[in-house]
Amino acid sequence: MTNPDLPGVHGIDIGGSKIELVAFDGAMREVFRERVATPGHDFQRFIDAVAGLVRRGDAALGAALGTAAPVGVGLPGVIDAASGRQLSSNVPALNGRLVVPALEQALGRPVAIGNDCQCFALSEAQGGAADGLPTMFGAILGTGAGGGYCAGGRLQRGFNGVAGEWGHWTAPAHLLSHYGLPVVACPCGRAGCMERYVSGPGMSMLHRHFGGEGAEPMIIAARANAGDAVAAKTLAAHLDLLAHAFSSLVLALDPHAIVLGGGLSQLPHLYHQLPGAIQRHLFAGAQVPPILPPRFGDAGGARGAALLAYQLLVLQQSSASAP
Repeated sequence: MTNPDLPGVHGIDIGGSKIELVAFDGAMREVFRERVATPGHDFQRFIDAVAGLVRRGDAALGAALGTAAPVGVGLPGVIDAASGRQLSSNVPALNGRLVVPALEQALGRPVAIGNDCQCFALSEAQGGAADGLPTMFGAILGTGAGGGYCAGGRLQRGFNGVAGEWGHWTAPAHLLSHYGLPVVACPCGRAGCMERYVSGPGMSMLHRHFGGEGAEPMIIAARANAGDAVAAKTLAAHLDLLAHAFSSLVLALDPHAIVLGGGLSQLPHLYHQLPGAIQRHLFAGAQVPPILPPRFGDAGGARGAALLAYQLLVLQQSSASAP
């Protein structure tokens, strides 16, 4: 999904601590990269920070190409389909705000918005670990749990734009009961969401629940490998819950691969043990797709946002102008 005749495209990855812009030429070659701190509580300062990055990115591209480039933005949280306001963001300044109109006015051009998980998936679908596959699912396991689904290298956003939000599926009651786990409240307003158990903080919560001292996932995994029984129980419960969620992904979407992202994607046991654990939750005859590590990792957010801008702005405009 590249076009050498395109003047270039900007991808912006928004996080709780940083805003990163990467400017690409039409062949998706990186031309410019800059990162600034996120103004977490001041909406106008946030808009000004993004506008400043885009101006400098335009200059980097415009020195050779002489025109403004489309902009794609990966944001944490979701946009309310009815009001257009940003929800559940880890950037407080954005919650309840009409982010897209404000950015479009400040930048003087259309802006394509996706959440950070969707941008990750799109980046891994095009040139990444799942490049060339008919379908794929990118599953983020970090401070939260979410994802995106791509078919034919294009992101499938759904009616509300929230396709891929598997982290807010409800954890199965029989597994919570089996492991003696509580139904944990979620910031989304519901309770028992998968994210509360299988994300990085979720694994730490499991470890505390089973009697272990609070620890990060990498430390828990190391303790399990060293023979710590509580850490081993934590990994087993986490794997079982995650496998149940991914078995539902297989049954609902049947992707040709699942690419893991986020901090927990660095845990080697997931790639060795997760396929078998998923299989135990599937009916006979259903096969588990490859579980793959990411090619771009944390660097894929801005790249995916740029690809989203190309998909939503450039291709749609081309289709609209076609006879």
